[in-house]
Amino acid sequence: MNRRRCAAAATTLVCALAVLASPDLLNRAYAAPVPPPAASPSASPSAVAPPPVELPPGTTASDIANAGAGSGSGADSADSARSLEKVRLEIARLYRKAASATDAYNLADEQVKQQASEVADLAGDIVRGQQRIEALKAQAGAAARAQYRGAGLPPEARLLLAGDPQLFLDGVGRIKQGQKATSDLLVELTREQEDLKTYAADSHTHWDRLKKTRDRKEKAEKEIKKQISAAKKLEKSLAKKDRERLAALDRAEAARAQTAWLGSESTFRARGIGLGATAQGAKAVEFATAQIGKPYVWGGAGPSSYDCSGLTSQAWLAAGRPIPRTSQEQWRQLPKVAVADMRPGDLIIYFADASHVAMYVGDGRMVHAPRPGRDITLAGAGSMRILGVVRPDA
Repeated sequence: MNRRRCAAAATTLVCALAVLASPDLLNRAYAAPVPPPAASPSASPSAVAPPPVELPPGTTASDIANAGAGSGSGADSADSARSLEKVRLEIARLYRKAASATDAYNLADEQVKQQASEVADLAGDIVRGQQRIEALKAQAGAAARAQYRGAGLPPEARLLLAGDPQLFLDGVGRIKQGQKATSDLLVELTREQEDLKTYAADSHTHWDRLKKTRDRKEKAEKEIKKQISAAKKLEKSLAKKDRERLAALDRAEAARAQTAWLGSESTFRARGIGLGATAQGAKAVEFATAQIGKPYVWGGAGPSSYDCSGLTSQAWLAAGRPIPRTSQEQWRQLPKVAVADMRPGDLIIYFADASHVAMYVGDGRMVHAPRPGRDITLAGAGSMRILGVVRPDA
């Protein structure tokens, strides 16, 4: 009996040890959570980015950070890191939308100024036309009064009644001159009246265009404020330590992208990272770098604050070369050059919608006004996805 009990106990112990020694169970109990795959340092920054993380309306950073937390401390850390990355991508998405709206606002603002000037010019033309018509009418009235003073007789009849042949001949010449002057007066009066009608019609058309452009400008302004407010709200909902971690994530991502960009542009690196600046380009760089430390303000074009395209357009204006006001128009209108050939003063256009622009300053760096809440600064030229490069003084 004792021998059978000992054998049963031994069998139970062996089975228990076998279960505890199971690799799958040991892995579940002791293995550290597998970190998310790191981005390859050789990945090209021009590769297609993952789709933006769309969050439900009203979502805060705390909601994201508290979602999907695991039961172990390692799982908590990994989930927290992934949640913070979602917050970072969402904030970047909101500021990108604000940047696109800022470009629309700036374009509408430029058009409002131009169209308002055109309306003012047409109003001046209408006033001058009315004054000219009044003057012509006065001349016509003077001619009519002169005829009345001649007892209503036409000039030809008065000449026939004259007894002096020489006086008659001289009068014929004056009659022809007077008839031509009267004819010219009537033609000019008719032309001025037609011009006045055209001015009035053009003024109405231009005024309608101006009103529509102002509406677009107001709509863009509301969109800017909406996106910036949402981004700031999301940032403020983070704890202080998480905001610090978020800033560190931004810096790390920018450094990774810059390293990958420098590594992918072999031709660019082989040529000593760009060409030398022209005289105008050097002036533009000097102006832009002198603004470092000033705040980003959407719609800003100096002297105390700038947005991204406000900085680049004012820098080139200071260099004597006016360029379009917005990053999208700079990309559309200015001559394009290869990234490998860019030189200081060239403008680097970022993102597929050309919603951001910076100025290349040499040595693989650029100066730019990043986004609301940040100041003008130097950064790696490849720290964001490059769409292309344009050259104002090509």
